[in-house]
Amino acid sequence: MAAVVGSQDLRTPVVLVLQTLAVAACYYVSGKLGLLRELVVEGAVVTPIWPPTGVSVAFLLIFGLRCWPGIALGAFFVILSITSLTPSALGVLAGNTAAPVAGYLLLRRAGFRTDLARLRDGLALVFLGAFTAMLISSTVGAGLLIVTGKLDGPSFWAVWLAWWVGDAMGVLIVTPVLLLLARIRLPLRLTRWKEASGLALIACCVVPLAAYSWLSLLFLVYPLLIWAALRFQLAGSMLCALFASILATVAATDRAGPFDGLSRVEVMLKLQAFNGAMALTALILSAVITEQIHTRRSVERACQELVEVLEHLTAGESADGRASLEEGGLGRRQDE
Repeated sequence: MAAVVGSQDLRTPVVLVLQTLAVAACYYVSGKLGLLRELVVEGAVVTPIWPPTGVSVAFLLIFGLRCWPGIALGAFFVILSITSLTPSALGVLAGNTAAPVAGYLLLRRAGFRTDLARLRDGLALVFLGAFTAMLISSTVGAGLLIVTGKLDGPSFWAVWLAWWVGDAMGVLIVTPVLLLLARIRLPLRLTRWKEASGLALIACCVVPLAAYSWLSLLFLVYPLLIWAALRFQLAGSMLCALFASILATVAATDRAGPFDGLSRVEVMLKLQAFNGAMALTALILSAVITEQIHTRRSVERACQELVEVLEHLTAGESADGRASLEEGGLGRRQDE
């Protein structure tokens, strides 16, 4: 028994260390991917979508608060890969760690469920996990640029807004996809795979056209989102939104299609308006549809249970009626 307890005590720190390293690695990889596409706003380099915020919030929701050292470690290596380690860099590190943790605490206090099957869960992720919590990282980051003299006062709000929207988009687009992947269980049940293949094929044709056409056809993405949400709920809508967001970001940073000829600020505003509206549509619409499906199934189960109860009651009344008739017949025979 002592040997078993000792092995369990040793296993727990090992698992925690491996989990921390895995979270740090995922944060670092997602950060390097986010840095592949950048926008310059008022002389400051920002990312239209910062995936590490979505990765961090997702891991916190899945594993709990114990994975925050992995987030801090991943943020440390991302910052170290692009700049030297200075007090302002450590401040950015603290802000990038505190923002997802704050988002997790707010979501847990709101009773958030990771299946995103309720409208309240979608709204909580939008307004608490993304919009509110990411105020920390953007305020700390832009504030440190002002303090260190790398940014002048009039440019603060433009950089702050770009930083905040980029972090919030990471939560809105990346977190639901990772929560969805965490719930996948093998073997997969492939239902409606023909329709899913058709939707994927059409999306691969329509989304690049919308992102790169000079006619500004970004609105063509929304029918695909609605179709995906109606038929495949969160899995379909968020994967479609992720694909569209990636292509739109690439087109915006290349100044191609509907982003051609725009100033840097206009590119940022147009891209983030599209990404934000698309993510909100996909997330909230799929949550509403999933909630309605669950409500309908609950009503159907209640009706089925009611039918079974009525059948039992009817069978019991019939048995009582036959018993009464048999007793009546036996009484008449005895009288005769």
